[in-house]
Amino acid sequence: MVQFSLPKNSEIKEGKYFKDKTNGSNIKKIKVYRWDPETNDNPRLDTYEVNLDESGPMLLDVLIKIKNEIDSTLTFRRSCREGVCGSCAMNIDGVNGLACTKSAKDITGDIKVYPLPHLPVVKDLVPNLNQIYKQYKSIEPWLQVKPSTNGLANGSIKKDSNGKEIYQSKKDREKLDGLYECILCACCSTSCPSYWWNGDKYLGPAVLLQAYRWIIDSRDEERERRLKKVSDELKLFRCHTIMNCTNACPKGLNPAKAIGSIKKMLVQAGID
Repeated sequence: MVQFSLPKNSEIKEGKYFKDKTNGSNIKKIKVYRWDPETNDNPRLDTYEVNLDESGPMLLDVLIKIKNEIDSTLTFRRSCREGVCGSCAMNIDGVNGLACTKSAKDITGDIKVYPLPHLPVVKDLVPNLNQIYKQYKSIEPWLQVKPSTNGLANGSIKKDSNGKEIYQSKKDREKLDGLYECILCACCSTSCPSYWWNGDKYLGPAVLLQAYRWIIDSRDEERERRLKKVSDELKLFRCHTIMNCTNACPKGLNPAKAIGSIKKMLVQAGID
């Protein structure tokens, strides 16, 4: 029988227990993953009793309350608190999501909070997103146009030979709906088994969704080159359409559909 072993320091230990001091009746236990790279200690799960009657409704409100009033050493990312920036993405009760849009009261029983899976951890609930940002940069996520006869350089407002701006039709603009709304929170990519095992080569659903956003933009003149950039067995075709990415997206987007559309465009264009 095949046996798998993990490094000793990867085992998650039972951590500290912080008991509620408010004597409230609406107490929720929050179990939070803790790990500090400056120590040689194993990761641990600390348990916090929080009076939800004295906290905001969202899990992020609860985490902020813990940091401000119970344990100032707790580390996590957050910014907008409106589901726009993606900073507070984490694994909540086994599902990737945004802490600022997840109601703590909607979760039955104790709440377990971990960082996004299969990424290096900077500290506690903070994952290292450098690889995803590097992959995002590789798809060149900006409008690209060829130099026109009036001398405008690549990247400026697209104009014809008479210097008139070329507008995008409403029909073409509608093709971008469901694509531009991506906030790069990485919930989808870190829910994808293919990305877990091939994250150094497979671009993942978040980046491929963004790639398709520029490939399908009618104003962009580098469609063929963009398609060739992603037409790779590892960059694109590691997607097996299991739909984890679509289920995990907190914005309700469909990365799997975008990836399928890229594959279809490659076939239609005859690009190997």
